[in-house]
Amino acid sequence: MDYYWDKLSEDGDEKAQVCGWLKDRFGVSWQIVPANLTEMVNDSAPEKSERVMKALLQMKKIDIKTLKQAFIG
Repeated sequence: MDYYWDKLSEDGDEKAQVCGWLKDRFGVSWQIVPANLTEMVNDSAPEKSERVMKALLQMKKIDIKTLKQAFIG
């Protein structure tokens, strides 16, 4: 994730960085997310998915470690 984030955000619009979204130097929007994000936010335990979403909404670039910690509780 770090590789793609760093390459795509280079010379891009920093104000457009939120919840894993970024805008590259050409104005194209991208969302860089971990493969297991969908699994975490769609978990059958609503308290887990709510914690993950709360953590996610505070991020620009997604931090997998923080999301996993939120998921575990």
